Amino acid sequence: MDIINIIEKKKKKIKLNKNEIEFVIKEYLKDNIPDYQMSAFLMTIWFNGMSYQEINNLTMAMARSGEIIKLDTIPGIKVDKHSTGGVGDKTSIALIPMVAAAGVPVPKISGRALGHTGGTIDKLESIQNFRTDLSLNKFIDNVKNIKASIISTNINIAPADKKIYALRDVTGTVDSIPLIASSIMSKKIAGGADAFVLNITVGSGAFLSNIKEAISLGRIMLNIGKSNKKKVYIIISSMDQPLGKAIGNSLEVQEAIEILDNKGPSDVRELCLCLGSYMLIAGGIVKTQQEGIKLLNEIIISGKAKDKLMEIVKNQNGEISQILKPDLLPRAKYQKDIYSQEKGFIKKVDARIIGESTMLLGAGREKKDDYIDLSVGMVLRKKIGDKVEKNDTLATIHYNDIDKFNLIKNNIPKAFLITEKEPRKKPLILKIMY
Repeated sequence: MDIINIIEKKKKKIKLNKNEIEFVIKEYLKDNIPDYQMSAFLMTIWFNGMSYQEINNLTMAMARSGEIIKLDTIPGIKVDKHSTGGVGDKTSIALIPMVAAAGVPVPKISGRALGHTGGTIDKLESIQNFRTDLSLNKFIDNVKNIKASIISTNINIAPADKKIYALRDVTGTVDSIPLIASSIMSKKIAGGADAFVLNITVGSGAFLSNIKEAISLGRIMLNIGKSNKKKVYIIISSMDQPLGKAIGNSLEVQEAIEILDNKGPSDVRELCLCLGSYMLIAGGIVKTQQEGIKLLNEIIISGKAKDKLMEIVKNQNGEISQILKPDLLPRAKYQKDIYSQEKGFIKKVDARIIGESTMLLGAGREKKDDYIDLSVGMVLRKKIGDKVEKNDTLATIHYNDIDKFNLIKNNIPKAFLITEKEPRKKPLILKIMY
């Protein structure tokens, strides 16, 4: 078998068979295929796409490139959740305790921040001593004993995907639907759960900009799940403005805790309840979304969800006093308000501008080895539909470095589009597929 012939076939839109795809993945992981040839292969996929069968074969080749976690010793239907990411997306931190408290085992392997979107692991590491580098045995024991554990991808899961993603990042092939689907699903299948609830975000703060792309990605991931006897639920949600009000690691942890205290922004709660209800359906706890939402609301109001978060944090060596008193989480030295220069209604809050500005404050990474300041970020005071007067506060910036603040301060007002007419409210949940 020859990589050049395989590239030529894909270039001519000829379907690749399972053996050819497995050959590419195995030989690239062994360094027998150089980056320049792999780049050419990825670019042929970007231009010509892949069939469902090709995507499934690529997914499984990447999943089998490392360890396939066995969760058989954990009773019940194991349900994992994944989001394609966005600005202010702290749903996992609030959602996992809610679902685990309802009795569904949730084995969660999460990532770190890169670019303008945050990472769950960085956010959780705002909690003092919280360990995300658990051994596989400890991870499985936690899910078995308390129904949930959240760890980083330090175990050998889909190493081929990790290597290929790094190459996609520098070759302009990140935004390929087949490559996105196989990347996500290879890690999910390798993670060993029985069912997945996948949140695809769409909008200025998300990876995908339009609903058609999101539906296409959703259909492919449903097909991969079906081919591998995994139940998959797809929730497509809007990311045309940041989710919630807090953007930045410790600030987002505090907002997630507010949700578990039966407070917090309504959009974060709505998304958590939607995703969580389908996790409960997948786990066999309820039969309908309405039943799931009702049960999750009861769990929040009773305090069981917050108790479960404290149990998760304690089990991973974290400081539970910071969950009880979120003011003890890392705090930036300085706060400064950004004011509106006009009056009217907020029509748009550009999530990308907000996300990139927060990253420049130090809350995110431009490169994988960048240092993250867990205390910085911003809190939005106005969101879409809100009425605003001149000199009203649009956002409060939390910062430690005056130079970084000066770098972004003039960008924040540009993120807020203010119009005379009150805008029509758009839904948060755009489509559900299963």
